[in-house]
Amino acid sequence: MNSNTLEINEELFTDEVDSTFNKVIDILRAENIFPDSVQKQMLYSHLKAMVIRSHTNEPLPEVEIEMFDEISKSSHKLAEDVVKWFPALAYEETYLLSVHFEVAKENELTEELGA
Repeated sequence: MNSNTLEINEELFTDEVDSTFNKVIDILRAENIFPDSVQKQMLYSHLKAMVIRSHTNEPLPEVEIEMFDEISKSSHKLAEDVVKWFPALAYEETYLLSVHFEVAKENELTEELGA
């Protein structure tokens, strides 16, 4: 094993990831945002990485904020609210997370997708 590589037992974080995911889904439902099954899977993967980064302090790669100009203020605000749950995470995480919310907004008219 490379001395710069940290072995992480992801199973240690399963409960925290599941809890975080469920809270995020509840928040999205309250905002009439209903991710479909693929979007939920992608969101879960991102939240899992976020939870692990919050414990390992692994930095994000550099984020070009101007790439997120088309993300709505409401999606970014939701992402800010979630990232605040993890004080160790970089603020730039909000931009990455907001993409999941913005994409799921396209499903708003078909609530049954997210049910």
